[in-house]
Amino acid sequence: MGASSASGAPGAGRPAAGQPNSAPVPFARELAPVSRPTLEGEWVATVVYPTAVRRAPSFHGKQLGMVPAVTPWGTPEELLVLGKRMNPEGRTWLRVRLDVRPNGSAVWLDGQDATVHRDSWRILVSRSKRLLTVFYDNHARIAFRVVVGKPSTPTPRGLFAIAAELRQPTNTDFEGSWVMPLTAHSDVLQRFAGGDGQIALHGRGGASLLDPLGTARSHGCIRLADSAIGWIATHVPVGTAVLVV
Repeated sequence: MGASSASGAPGAGRPAAGQPNSAPVPFARELAPVSRPTLEGEWVATVVYPTAVRRAPSFHGKQLGMVPAVTPWGTPEELLVLGKRMNPEGRTWLRVRLDVRPNGSAVWLDGQDATVHRDSWRILVSRSKRLLTVFYDNHARIAFRVVVGKPSTPTPRGLFAIAAELRQPTNTDFEGSWVMPLTAHSDVLQRFAGGDGQIALHGRGGASLLDPLGTARSHGCIRLADSAIGWIATHVPVGTAVLVV
């Protein structure tokens, strides 16, 4: 739904690295942010075919738009599940996190339009400690130092999810070997370098190596050593919850 991040900042539009320049989702302003972010979400929904999303868990709920089964990057649509509800007829509705503005947007979709699987992984990012910790089954597995957003373009806080995992053609460019766009968008930059101001986890290469790990110097993205982002990409799946505090 959003454009992935490159050049060390949100939303840089570089098609060669897999970043589509998509228009804003027209129903985004209809969505109410979810408060009280947690790390308790344990399920990911894979959308099996385009499905309507609604304000309430019912076919009578206002339809806010459609979610495709395939992302703009050509990968399956994997959505973090925030909750579920069963109606009197026994039909299950899923509340899911969307990759649209405003940050924290969530909607309901018909559970019959998705398959659901458990995700044991979690990621916690501390802006003050400049530290990313990966959890598995609620136990800390590994931690990495990171570069976070500078004060003028801070990394937004909240509960997000990994929207895609994009292997880059080379590890010598600014964003390093991997870009992982999140369902997070800059609160400062609406647009950046031709794309939406989307926040991503990504590696480091070229000029980004001038900003040491453990500093706050990015445009909002979370930069990691290439070895660290490679470890995450090969262990943590799309849809995993990412809590930024």
